[in-house]
Amino acid sequence: MAILVTGGAGYIGSHIVDELINSGEDVVVIDNLVTGNIEAISKEAKFYKGDIRDKEFLEKVLEKENIDIVIHLAASSIVAESMTEPLKYYDNNVCGTKVLLEVLISNKIDKVIFASSAAVYGNQDVGVVMEATETLPVNTYGETKLVIEKMLKHISEACDLNMLFSDILMYAEPK
Repeated sequence: MAILVTGGAGYIGSHIVDELINSGEDVVVIDNLVTGNIEAISKEAKFYKGDIRDKEFLEKVLEKENIDIVIHLAASSIVAESMTEPLKYYDNNVCGTKVLLEVLISNKIDKVIFASSAAVYGNQDVGVVMEATETLPVNTYGETKLVIEKMLKHISEACDLNMLFSDILMYAEPK
């Protein structure tokens, strides 16, 4: 069995891939290399260049690889750009996740870890942001991450998937 890391050529993704490989896991990486760097990917990982919005590409990868768990990191993530190109962010982040989930469900892959973002909480003056903190995104990037969180919740309930959500916690100095 292997772990699939979408967005595995990005900064966070490549570090996760390294840690998984150091732990003895078989790792498969999917990345379209729009912002990722192929040189950041461990040579011990299997790499497929492609886009999570491409259902045929995803199906081909899953035919070749025996995937057990997916760590989903692939996303457009430049906050300022998300405000000037919101459709790009909804297309890549939300629609891309939808296509990925369709393929995972049809291939009976039921373990998905999704890395969200502190951007779903906005700019609240609450000190340490926790998962129970109210979500108030102030930019398109954060909004797309929140939409994905909600989509995963509903899909996991409807399809009996084992979805794990990982928020990147944000620490703010109390005023």
